[in-house]
Formats: sequence, structure tokens, C-alpha cells
Amino acid sequence: MLAKLSMRLPVRRCAVAGAAGLALLGAGLPAAAEGPGLDRFYDQRVEWSACEGAALPEDLQCGKVTVPVDYAEPGGDTLELALARYRGTGDPRGSVVLNFGGPGGSGVLGLAHGGEEFMGLTDEYDVVSFDPRGVGRSSPVSCGTEATGQALEATGGGVPDPRRTLARLREVAAECAEHSGPVLPHIGTVNVARDLDVIRQALGDEKLTYLGFSYGTRLAAVYAARFPGKVGRLVLDGVDTLTEPLAEQGLAGVRGQQTALEHFLTWCTEDIACPFGQDPRKARESAVRLVDSLDENPVPTDFGYEFTGRDLVVALGQGLYSRELWPMLQRALAELMEDGDTRRVEAFATGGVTLPLPHRADDPLVDEEEVPLDNLPAALMAVNCADDPDRPTAEQVTRDLGRLRTAYEEASPVFGRHRLAQVLMCHGRPEGTDFIREEVKDVDTPKMLLVGTRGDPATPYRWTVQTAERLGPSAVVLDNRAEGHTGYGSSDCVHRAIDDFLLYGTLPPSGSSCGAEDDARP
Repeated sequence: MLAKLSMRLPVRRCAVAGAAGLALLGAGLPAAAEGPGLDRFYDQRVEWSACEGAALPEDLQCGKVTVPVDYAEPGGDTLELALARYRGTGDPRGSVVLNFGGPGGSGVLGLAHGGEEFMGLTDEYDVVSFDPRGVGRSSPVSCGTEATGQALEATGGGVPDPRRTLARLREVAAECAEHSGPVLPHIGTVNVARDLDVIRQALGDEKLTYLGFSYGTRLAAVYAARFPGKVGRLVLDGVDTLTEPLAEQGLAGVRGQQTALEHFLTWCTEDIACPFGQDPRKARESAVRLVDSLDENPVPTDFGYEFTGRDLVVALGQGLYSRELWPMLQRALAELMEDGDTRRVEAFATGGVTLPLPHRADDPLVDEEEVPLDNLPAALMAVNCADDPDRPTAEQVTRDLGRLRTAYEEASPVFGRHRLAQVLMCHGRPEGTDFIREEVKDVDTPKMLLVGTRGDPATPYRWTVQTAERLGPSAVVLDNRAEGHTGYGSSDCVHRAIDDFLLYGTLPPSGSSCGAEDDARP
């Protein structure tokens, strides 16, 4: 998915709970899983040891694998990928690998601080996740905190001066290349899929067993197309598009966010404590006025910056990801609107609190203190652009911007003009790969489970249907008739269906559904 970027860099480094590289990727890939010169990478095994870091679970183990920076030159530079796992009970039959989405999210942190959701899988598997190349401790990319912040600010608020904005984005692309080092030209999902196959072999698994959320479903689809003979049981929850350009992805996201906001406001107005009152129509109008008023008159914060309408848009987007967050979002908005207190809503806008990265003194992986503060937005931009082959010229962008602005603002008066900016973030970067659009289809693999949630604000249900049709007969669709982004953590029905498939190979009939009325988790 085209994940949303915060319009302000986080004050605290955050973990994902839940655009490209500077070279063409995907062209001329060898057909075999192991190309010439890759034997030394496929011969390695992960050596696990206790993770060292404050507040990390004692039973979490850490490891690493080595991969080539450039698969076309396996004798050249290498990089280390950070891994973490919870050991399976008894004698596990292999590993299930998790990707929590993003792109740009740390799998190590996601597993460390959200691992309780997956403990049922440890009856049969080691539960493993990793920081993809360019992310977290795995050679993190960066554009420089100042450059990233300036790019996000320049593209905020509907892009009033497109030519000036595009010129700044070309400068930012050059600064990203300068700060990121040799990994940036080789970032992107095609190379992460190749890394994932090295990880599979290093874990000692003949086939890949995998559970991916949101962007992690794009990775799963690319892996299935790239390594069909190595596919075991794959689950895609919150299914990403494989074909839509960034502008269409953004528009779909805006529509999903607006629908989720309207559902939230309807729910809120049923409570006498709702700060928007008890009329859903008036509540929607009040939300628009609140964003506009904060853009005109930002509120000072304890961290020395002003909380703007752009920040509120980001906070709303984060809070709408899960229905479980709605009560906290309502309280945060009440404190903002009634007392001018930004602290609770800032927690949504910045993604939460600091989470430490595991580190061992003798480990060559990047130290916690060396992970750039802008790594998440920098990696998100780099990967999304590496995966997208479209690069309209400045003239085309300027010509089409008015039409796009109208479409975005009609789709959402709250999110539209702020989300529109993200379609520009690849300007100044070389074209990405066309491998995903052209080659990820009609996969010849065992059955895989695709879960789509009807009220998903980030990955619309139609993407699940479209991706299933594109992947072919191997795709089995589970329709989650509920709210929120992905289903595993919020629906007992989805949770059971995924666990049954991963543990026992049992699949629901394609097209079957989970109902919101009987499967919401407390």
C-alpha cells in the first residue's frame, strides 16, 4: 500500500504496530533461486543468542544473515539483516516469518513488542521477523532529518506551488542518495524477496511459511512469483495492490480514510461525551473546521513546535487504523478541542513512544543510536518508488495536479489535500522496476490465504479481489466484514482461520466470510 507519511518527523523514534532506489530493479533476474556466486549466502545458518536491550522480552532471541548488496554482483559488498525470533515449544517443525508492513517498519521491533498475538503459532513454529534492507538495523537509509522534514512540509497542504515543490524534491532525492550509501540503489521489494529466500534457507526451511500484513502482502506476492517452488503456506492480510500507480493508490487510501472517519464520527456521536456533539452530519463538518483552524492557528506543544492541521490529519489516520483505538482517539480529540491539550493526540501523530532496538556490543549490525530518526519515512519513500516504474515529467505533474487535487478533495475534505502530496514523492528519483506490475501474476504455487477487510482504511477490499484474480487459482479469499486495517489482531474469526491454515493447512472455502457481529476481539 501507499502508506501515509507523517507530515512532521517523530519527536521519538517509533515502531510500526501497526518512494525509489536509484537503479532499475527486477530486470534480468536469473530464473533459479540461487544464481551464480550466491552459494556462500545460501550455505549460512542463523546463530541465535539472547537479545540485549532495555525492556526487551527475555525469551526473544536475535540473529542475523548476510546478503549481497547487489545480487548481480554477489562477490561485491554485503550487508547484514537483523532477525529476531520466539522459539517454538517442543520440537518446532520450522519457522513462520512475519512482516508487519510499512514499508519501512522494523520487524524486529514489531515482534519484540507485539509478539503476544502470535504465541499460538509457537506450538508448531519458531516465530521470526526481520528488518528488511534499508530499515532499522539493516543498513538503514536516510535523507537527513532536515531534508526529509523539508520535503514533507513542501508537499503538505495541497502543493500550492508545484514547480517549486518539484525542484525541492529533486534536491531531496540527491540528499537521500548522499545519506543512504550503497544500499539505496538496491532497495525495493524485488530485492527484499531475494533476501527473504536467503533467510528461509538460513532458517533451515525447505519451504517458506509466512504471514504478511499490508505492505507485507506485496512482499509475499513478489516472493510467490519469484520463488514459486519454495512457497509453503503464505498468508496475506490487508492485501496490497500490485498494479495501481501511486496516484490511484493514494486516492483509494483517501476514500478509505474518509469512510473510516465517518464511521468513527457516527460511533462517537452516540456518546454524550463526544466532543463533536451528537449529530453525525454536523460532526463531519466540525472535523473539517478543526483541521482548517489548526492550519490557520496551530497550537503550541510541550516539544517546542506547533501542532497543525497536517499533524491532526496524521493523528486521525493512525487512530482510524483499528476500531480498538477509537475510544482513545475520542479522548485525545476531546482534550485537544476542550482544553487545547495536544499530548494525547500527539501520541497518535508521532506513532507512539520510544522502543529500544536490540544490540550486542560484538554485533556489526547498526547500533540503536545510529538508526536515523527519519529512517521510517525515508525507507517508505525509497521502497514505494523502487516498486513503481512511473515517473511523470514536471510538465505532466503540473498539468495534472489540478485534476488530481479536485479528485482527492472530493474524496475527502479532511485527508485529500494532505494525502495528495504523497504522489509527488518519487519525483527526482529514477524509475523503479516494472517487475511487480508485469510479472507478479498467475503464480504456480500451493494455495495461499488472502484476507480482506471491508472497512479497511488503508488497503480497500477491492484490492484483495483484484490481487486474488491476478495471482490466479492459488489465491483463496477470506472476506472480513469488519472495520480496521487487517484482521488478525482484531477478529477472532480471522485469527482462527489464519492459525488453522498455518498450523494445520486447513483453508476456508474461497469467498467465505467473517462477520463483525460475532468475531470482534476485546
